[in-house]
Amino acid sequence: MYFTKENYDDFYYGKGSTFPDINGGIGVLFEQASSRGHAQQTSNGILRFPFTIRNQFVTALSTLNGAKALRQEFLEYQRSFFKKIAANAEPKGYVFGDKNDRAKTFHFIEMLQRQQIVVNELKDGYKDSMFEKGTGYAVSLNQPMQLLIKAIFDKQLVYKDSLFYDITSWTMPLAFGLPYKETDNGNTGIYGKQLSPISFPMGEIIGGKTEYAYVFEWDELYAPRALYAFQQAGLITKVATNIFYMPMGSSSKQFGYGTITVPVKLQNISGEKLYTTVKEIAEKNAIKVYAVQSGNVLSGSDLGSSKFVSLTQPKIAMLVGPGVNATDAGELWHLLDQRVDIPATHLEITMFNRADISAYNTIVMVGGTYTELNKEKLKAWVQAGGNLILLEEAITWAAQNGISTVTFKRPKSPTDSTQRLPYTDREQIEGAQQMSGAIFGANVDLTHPLAYGYNQNVVSMFKANRVYMEKSKSPYATPFYYTDKPLQSGWMSRENAGAIKNSAAVIVQGLGSGRLIHIADNPNFRAFWLGGTKLMMNAIFFGRIIETGAARGE
Repeated sequence: MYFTKENYDDFYYGKGSTFPDINGGIGVLFEQASSRGHAQQTSNGILRFPFTIRNQFVTALSTLNGAKALRQEFLEYQRSFFKKIAANAEPKGYVFGDKNDRAKTFHFIEMLQRQQIVVNELKDGYKDSMFEKGTGYAVSLNQPMQLLIKAIFDKQLVYKDSLFYDITSWTMPLAFGLPYKETDNGNTGIYGKQLSPISFPMGEIIGGKTEYAYVFEWDELYAPRALYAFQQAGLITKVATNIFYMPMGSSSKQFGYGTITVPVKLQNISGEKLYTTVKEIAEKNAIKVYAVQSGNVLSGSDLGSSKFVSLTQPKIAMLVGPGVNATDAGELWHLLDQRVDIPATHLEITMFNRADISAYNTIVMVGGTYTELNKEKLKAWVQAGGNLILLEEAITWAAQNGISTVTFKRPKSPTDSTQRLPYTDREQIEGAQQMSGAIFGANVDLTHPLAYGYNQNVVSMFKANRVYMEKSKSPYATPFYYTDKPLQSGWMSRENAGAIKNSAAVIVQGLGSGRLIHIADNPNFRAFWLGGTKLMMNAIFFGRIIETGAARGE
């Protein structure tokens, strides 16, 4: 017994059954229901493990036999697929690149080139203040991978249906947090030399050795990995909470909010050893470290000012196990373990309830239900100075259990309670209220510690939940928020659109000596949402330095 064309769709190109559709192939998916062990009672009788193995294997063999039998037809289909693209080449393309983040731009180009997409340098003379030659790039649609390029760059706002198995938008420049724009310049005025296979950018020290301080900006993707490496080496690090200008050779340079300072004389290692350490960390993490010879700035705060706040190395625990969204936990684990080299202890809820948690200064709760969690123990830990980061549905749990005081906006019902509708309409009406995953632009206070390293006033957030927070009553506690029309790409119902309108994306609260950081969306979605990495890292590194006015009850 089997079914087709129900429950699943081929809309999202991140799936193996859909990706072939834009590459001249035929995507086919079949799945054998699992016996969940040796035997399982089902509505169709007992399903046994040997049958599931045999049926999956036989179906795989029949698929291979079918592909062999239809070999000529498949090849002809692929040939005509690319002929049609060549005959209908569009004279437009895309410009992209972040002049402040070479590493993130590298990963985006790496992805394009892995898919055999031709990337060009910007042509000499191209004028756009957002993009600069050397850090800006162009992709033309006049190439064989045209449909794949569109799938990567285009936004989606028009839909034929409102029920989705998976996410409803995946616009990759928005996911990466990269500036980009569509252009209709064709092959003139924009496309320079074709880019060779790209290499990871090398970091460096600018200005040589110093006996005063080394500073680096927080814009680069791997700046957090560099900061943790400095802290792991036992070095004192400080973060700038103000903009300052320093002399650099014959000119001056502005250093923005979030700039990290490594003072030389405060360390307990020699200047020579420190220089070697700084050089190794800079090169590995694609950051530019500037050697400054004096703490006297041209304008802004001097390096000895209290505006440079000493940082504590994060000691992180993440709650996992039953009730916790496993994919959300895995995404965060991947970010910490694979991308930024920061260790985190994984505590199952039963372990948390009996463990000594005083060794941790940061606890992260991803989306999930935490019914068995000892809420009083968690609350006492925050009050004693802990930094609690709440993501998605964990915010709702914290509010319901008296740890957080955020309030929520509720979507209106899609139907009138007095209305009578056919039972068969229920799936369509209620299913349309699900937030399968869409992209929203949050306005950002770039002076706030949670926004350090961002350079655009709007940051793209990924939302796959119905957690809509009311803005904080404190004017300083909602650094990321949505306006009247935040939807950038993806599907959402009218009811959900009304709830997210003018809501908060991020709220910071004080609780005793500690901090509660509420992030209503998923900044780590599937490990490719690099545009949210900075927000997550800021919450981890800078959460404890945020002034909340908790003593005044804010």
